[in-house]
Amino acid sequence: MTAYLLRDARPLGGDPTDLLLRDGVIVAIGADLDVDAQDVTVVDADGLVALPGLVDLHTHLREPGREDAETVLTGTQSAARGGFTCVHAMANTSPVADTAGVVEQVWRLGREGGFCDVQPVGAVTVGLKGERLAELGAMADSAAGVRVFSDDGICVSDAVLMRRALEYVKAFDGVVAQHAQEPRLTEGAQMNEGALSGELGLVGWPAVAEEAIIARDVLLAEHVGSRLHVCHLSTRGSVEIVRWAKSRGIDVTAEVTPHHLLLTDELVRSYDPIYKVNPPLRTADDVAAVREGLADGTIDIVATDHAPHPMEDKECEFAAAAFGMIGLETALSIVQQTMVDTGALTWEQVAEAMSARPARIGRVAEHGRPLAVGEPAHVVLYDPSATRTVTPGDTASLSRNTPYAGHELPGRVVATFLRGVPTVLSGELTEGVHA
Repeated sequence: MTAYLLRDARPLGGDPTDLLLRDGVIVAIGADLDVDAQDVTVVDADGLVALPGLVDLHTHLREPGREDAETVLTGTQSAARGGFTCVHAMANTSPVADTAGVVEQVWRLGREGGFCDVQPVGAVTVGLKGERLAELGAMADSAAGVRVFSDDGICVSDAVLMRRALEYVKAFDGVVAQHAQEPRLTEGAQMNEGALSGELGLVGWPAVAEEAIIARDVLLAEHVGSRLHVCHLSTRGSVEIVRWAKSRGIDVTAEVTPHHLLLTDELVRSYDPIYKVNPPLRTADDVAAVREGLADGTIDIVATDHAPHPMEDKECEFAAAAFGMIGLETALSIVQQTMVDTGALTWEQVAEAMSARPARIGRVAEHGRPLAVGEPAHVVLYDPSATRTVTPGDTASLSRNTPYAGHELPGRVVATFLRGVPTVLSGELTEGVHA
């Protein structure tokens, strides 16, 4: 296996130093490392920020069943281009990932692809129907070692069933990741509820539909002493509820998506279905609140909710369009724009929010590790000084439903290493094998 010397990289945005990757681990760190070996490829990382491989707790890979939108292979290729070395694949596939057999299939497809590790998320209920618990224990005991369970896309709205799920996962240190959406309050909803939804004539999705479920579930988690994770939190009220729950010592974590850190419901004025997402884009005040929540640690992580769809599911009238947008390849740029360039987060804090904490929540011990000697060589090199214009056709994803088409974004992932092997490596960085 070829070793890689990352020359003058800036770990977590700090001072330049060299990192030597060999046999899947970081074997040396220091200035002007000696590379007097035949098998070392030197990578010019001058000016590049080195981060631990990113971990996404919320990715839709669509396989099995919707390979017209995405496959495990194309999704992990897209993930690698975004700096991710591990993604958690959500359960709303066809068949649903509610058995050991399906989650093992997804896990093996990720390993065979070799671009990014795939950790399946198991369904909470059979067929995502919200009627009875799925085979949680069998999925936990499978080769995939599932620890995150979610009916994402559908809320576990039955309080008794949610309580039972929280109780059950305690046996193997699992976590229930809730899609917080009270279904009776969101029937036919198309966008954020407010004056704008009335003006546009679109059925509103009220903030309270999210907040009520989060409030209920943090109390259930406290009652049974279990772990709860809140998916794609999007409102000021939700941030305040999670902040209150944490002040009580409740074991709750929460995520925000890149698009909820940047985009507002004003974009829906165009009636462009590219901006139709669940939960919906919220107000500028909500965007400010989730940024504050991420900065102060109330919100633990950034998760993409990468949701690919074929063109025909998005290029139609707004009411008929599918919810969701892709985001693996733009996530780090959006976080730079909204949180780093504004001074709200340091690169060290970005590494916590996009690598260390999601790995801890998902219980993937090999990922989210610090850039230190002896640690797995999951490394991302990122150029924060670069700019790029988003072109949908340039993505590795099979889908093109990005809300940033034509937008100029800061930063660019120029290299991603999975266990010391480059899954992304810009050719201009390499100086060739050292002789």
